[in-house]
Amino acid sequence: MKTKLVYFAWVRERIGRSDEEIEVPDGVVTVGELLNHLKARGEEYEAALQYPEAIRVAIDHEHVGHGEPLGTPREIALFPPMTGG
Repeated sequence: MKTKLVYFAWVRERIGRSDEEIEVPDGVVTVGELLNHLKARGEEYEAALQYPEAIRVAIDHEHVGHGEPLGTPREIALFPPMTGG
């Protein structure tokens, strides 16, 4: 399944790109499994996803937990926790 991934803030900076389209392997069915798969793609991904529990994820613009099934999304966004005031 080809899926567009979009990266924000320091996730984008560490990976070195704002987005990409990847082929998600058949065995990767949850958000958490996707994060683990990405982390194994190279040093820049490992640096960005060093603490996967800190990464927030949105599937087709809807925030989801790491146990959420991926389904057939058009877009998956990864970003760090938001702060502000």
